[in-house]
Amino acid sequence: MTSSPAGRGRPRDQRSGASIMKAAGELLIENGYAGLSIGAVAARAGVGKDTVYRRWPGKPELVYEAVFTAADTADVPDTGTLADDLAAVVQSLIEEFAAPPAAAALPGLLADFAAAPELRATIRTRFLKPAKERLVVVFDRAEQRGETGEDLQVDLVLDTLAGAVFFHLGIIGERPGPDLARRIAQVIAKGIEAR
Repeated sequence: MTSSPAGRGRPRDQRSGASIMKAAGELLIENGYAGLSIGAVAARAGVGKDTVYRRWPGKPELVYEAVFTAADTADVPDTGTLADDLAAVVQSLIEEFAAPPAAAALPGLLADFAAAPELRATIRTRFLKPAKERLVVVFDRAEQRGETGEDLQVDLVLDTLAGAVFFHLGIIGERPGPDLARRIAQVIAKGIEAR
């Protein structure tokens, strides 16, 4: 997870950030995305609305960080093979997308993204770019083992992994079976293997 840049003044209390994100997740499950407000999150977390707004410019950014960044903090896998590393990455994404807060947040969050190009840009730079950058090591190791070529488009591969998970869980509503992560990873690994 990537935090917002530190500002001037008092250092941030990490506990209040965690309680705000926990409150957002709980309220998403209870009320859905449309029914969630910054005021309700602040009240549930026991903080003032200003505390929330100092960390997140609005509801979409707060919800995205609260719900869709758990995979960003997972250990970078190092299993010894690209297919198994990708399976671990995909499994983290499946767990994130399958969680009840994510299911409650996704439709409203997607509508906000569609309506606000600046919001999409914020999410890309604040969350997605750093998350992808930390996974580059997976592909660097695979290249060193001779599993991929050096011209691999890592961003596109990561988008494909996330897109497959999103499609299965978010669009068609498939309940993830125990081998979904492995199947997706094998297809991607086969497609990008060195030739």
